[in-house]
Amino acid sequence: MNTENEPRALVAGNWKMNGLSHNVAEARALTEGLDEAGCDCMLCPPAPLLPLFATALEGSPVALGGQDCHPEASGAHTGDISAEMLADVGCEAVIVGHSERRADHGESDEVVYAKAQAANRAALTAIICIGETQDQRDAGETLAVITRQLDGSVPEGVGGDDTVIAYEPVWAIGTGRTPMPYEIAEVHGVIRGWLVERLGEEGESIRILYGGSVKPSNARELMAIKHVNGALVGGASLKAQDFLGIIAAYK
Repeated sequence: MNTENEPRALVAGNWKMNGLSHNVAEARALTEGLDEAGCDCMLCPPAPLLPLFATALEGSPVALGGQDCHPEASGAHTGDISAEMLADVGCEAVIVGHSERRADHGESDEVVYAKAQAANRAALTAIICIGETQDQRDAGETLAVITRQLDGSVPEGVGGDDTVIAYEPVWAIGTGRTPMPYEIAEVHGVIRGWLVERLGEEGESIRILYGGSVKPSNARELMAIKHVNGALVGGASLKAQDFLGIIAAYK
């Protein structure tokens, strides 16, 4: 794999609004044979399942993550979850700024920035998502959109210990379509350049994940692309066999 001067890879599964209590068995199945995985592994189930998953994954190499958090630590925010609450149930990270949150809930870069700060305040790693729509790609705006989202969403002074960037082209999420390898390489190269310019040497340590229709059949090719330091996986993370197939790209 493409590991020279690159941070250790991370493969994280985002279950989105899927899964019931009986699906915890899938989480347990993931722990089998992962002690020698060539990457870090994480699952991000729906919030009601977090305590169950924390128990199921205890003592395993699979970390637990949340799917969203509120910028504030507490308060009158019905239905929301703070980063501190996620940490309290055993989470090590939280996804912020996923395109579905940006689109469905109108989250701006400013809101994502505040959520990333909240994650770090609670000693969680912020997995900051960025990505362009099909219309933006067709208009040749991909790199401008990516740079704008980085400018607005990534807090000052972050590093590899508290921040991950996930590039997910919106048009590739759940569609079965993926960009060409050279297109992914171009975007990830721009992201790495931005991180180094903004953060100096620390920018080299931040992992950049690719997400968007990653599956066992294409994982090895995608994970070999320069500056791709793992994957943020959606549907393929719901079945242990598929998720393990993606992780196997690092064996």
